[in-house]
Amino acid sequence: MTSIRGALVAGLVVLGWAGHGAAMAADGSRPNIVLILSDDMGYSDLGCYGGELTTPNLDGLAAGGVRFTQFYNTARCCPTRASLLTGLYPHQAGMGHMTNDRGHDGYRGVLNRNAVTIAEVLRPAGYGTYMVGKWHVTRFVGPNGDRATWPLGRGFDKYYGTIIGAGSYFDPGNLCRQETLITPENDPEYKPESFYYTDAISDNAVKYLRDHKAATPEKPFFLYVAYTAAHWPMHASEKDVARYAGKYDTGYAPVREGRFKRMKELGLIPADAELTPASDDWKDVDDKAREARCKEVYAAMVESMDAGVGRIVAQLKESGQLENTLILYLQDNGACAEVTGREQPQQPVEGLKPLGPDEVQLRGGPPMQTRDGRQVRTGPGVMPGPADTFVAYGRGWANVSNTPFREYKHWTHEGGVSTPLVAHWPKGIGPERKGKLEPQPGHLIDVMATCVDVAGAAYPAEVDGRPIKPREGVSLRPAFQGEPLGRTQPLFWEHEGNRAVRDGDWKLVARANEPWELYNIAEDRSELHDLAAKHPDRAKALADAWDAYAARANVLPLGAWRDDANQDPPSRERRFELKADSELRGRTAPHIEGRPLAVTAKVTTRAKAPDGVIVAHGGTAAGFSLFVEDARPTFLVRSGAGRANTARIIGPELAPGEHNIIARLDQAGRLTLDVDGQAAEPVAGRLISRQPADGLQVGRDANAPVGPYGSPNAFKGTIESVVVEIGE
Repeated sequence: MTSIRGALVAGLVVLGWAGHGAAMAADGSRPNIVLILSDDMGYSDLGCYGGELTTPNLDGLAAGGVRFTQFYNTARCCPTRASLLTGLYPHQAGMGHMTNDRGHDGYRGVLNRNAVTIAEVLRPAGYGTYMVGKWHVTRFVGPNGDRATWPLGRGFDKYYGTIIGAGSYFDPGNLCRQETLITPENDPEYKPESFYYTDAISDNAVKYLRDHKAATPEKPFFLYVAYTAAHWPMHASEKDVARYAGKYDTGYAPVREGRFKRMKELGLIPADAELTPASDDWKDVDDKAREARCKEVYAAMVESMDAGVGRIVAQLKESGQLENTLILYLQDNGACAEVTGREQPQQPVEGLKPLGPDEVQLRGGPPMQTRDGRQVRTGPGVMPGPADTFVAYGRGWANVSNTPFREYKHWTHEGGVSTPLVAHWPKGIGPERKGKLEPQPGHLIDVMATCVDVAGAAYPAEVDGRPIKPREGVSLRPAFQGEPLGRTQPLFWEHEGNRAVRDGDWKLVARANEPWELYNIAEDRSELHDLAAKHPDRAKALADAWDAYAARANVLPLGAWRDDANQDPPSRERRFELKADSELRGRTAPHIEGRPLAVTAKVTTRAKAPDGVIVAHGGTAAGFSLFVEDARPTFLVRSGAGRANTARIIGPELAPGEHNIIARLDQAGRLTLDVDGQAAEPVAGRLISRQPADGLQVGRDANAPVGPYGSPNAFKGTIESVVVEIGE
């Protein structure tokens, strides 16, 4: 474990850098900060980290700055974004898994208010704060979602991007400007000849830089650029893909071996490093043309992102701000081995038609259709790239992206949590450090500390009377100059039961429900030689440290992330007061199996198209939905699978305005519906025969739909409140 002497030295180093940061604030030389995050990319993808991809702009930043060789993320998109933004471990910020409320403080699926974002810390220090791209740290994502959990509610002055995690690059779901959901067609501020989301992120970042320079040139700025590239689906223009035609026809092994050789030549890994076994063999691939195409499109996606980074850098240079701008580039997790869109064909959908300019795509993926009305295609034989496809690039290429490490996104072995970190800051990184490699381990938790340090900002102990959790990381600024970070605590991970702790050169790591493994990362970063049996005392000490971290950092109960209705019994609560965009799953969802229930909804409808789901719980096998169709409220109950087990009751047409709707399923299985005091004729039905695996959602039905409508069928009016009451 870290020594007391080391802790004292660390304290002196941190105090020295903090004092320097305060001095910078006083003399007006505080840097601008541009934080760039890419999505689902592997450690070796960039050219400057050994990849064969064309990334001249990021390579240029690396040549003029410092590359960290042992920097870490949290193995998954939502937890990484939460940790990056707050300087806490993800569970401490409420994002231990994804954007669902699992009923525990570490797993609420939204950034909590005992954490502050970098924007919330830097704005009071006089910074302009801007964000473009993927948010993905709130469960309130629908049209009526709680805007206080969106970027403007968490410290940003301006925002353009997507609130959800993934979607089409040609028509992204939940596209938003400020706090208004928009489409590529109705955005008044951005009208390119052809829309591609990666370009849109880059172009709007450049726009915010220009606007800031014109309006408030005296102020420093913080710009957070969160690309979705290269997350599935594999989407890119044909002209960009064409540049990689044939490049990957030889398969996985030659590309992987080429990267391994270059990484050694660059000094990113030791000369005696070992390459982990390959996950897949090219000779076993049935459709080699499609598999090669997946990687060609992936490469084109990364190249488009790099070109966008180049435009951002060019704008900083043009405005004279590049010298005093700290640029940090990193990735949210290791490469993705998920099979989304690769195995199951999309079921045929009848009656598709083009979407209107104001019709928003709400699903992350895959959507049923393109904006121009074509059905989206998935499954074997579908060549990725065009807007009407939705395909991931698969495990074989993910193994290549993570060269030479084990595992992928989701896991806490090196392949899941290792990321490049490029730091570029001409005024703050000495010329003798240009192009250097920095081997000290770092973590996302260090980014907040770094921003606070260089900005001379104050990290608060409380905000509006709420205690704020102390930040966990250390400033990376000493490492920019080759000085020790002086970290006094180990680094920790947990995701989906996969867990790890690193202290110095030693790392203890395990898959979910499997024994701990111990590695000396300095000698075996590929994690091929487990030393747990040889060093049991060290393994135990690290395991004890992990247990203490899990207890203090809201990681427990381990396994709370699971969404299994059979393992997590539903809530015993009888009354649920909900707001627009609420979502309840597993142990937080109402217990509706074999029980009567009542739903009271207060909504406001508009003159045009008041349809959509008010509240739904369940799916095609069992559940209920209160929705509006052809302006008439409908209460539908599925007591089991099949049409014979479905009953519905329909109310009167809704005029524009406020309405009070009460739907009931009584003990005898009878459905009643009251709209503004007007009761419809009761309808015979049955109690719901099983607890649904799908959860409850307000304002949409984004899973397997309960009713006879397409998912998510978001409500087009305003939902004031929904109350669900469960009987005996």
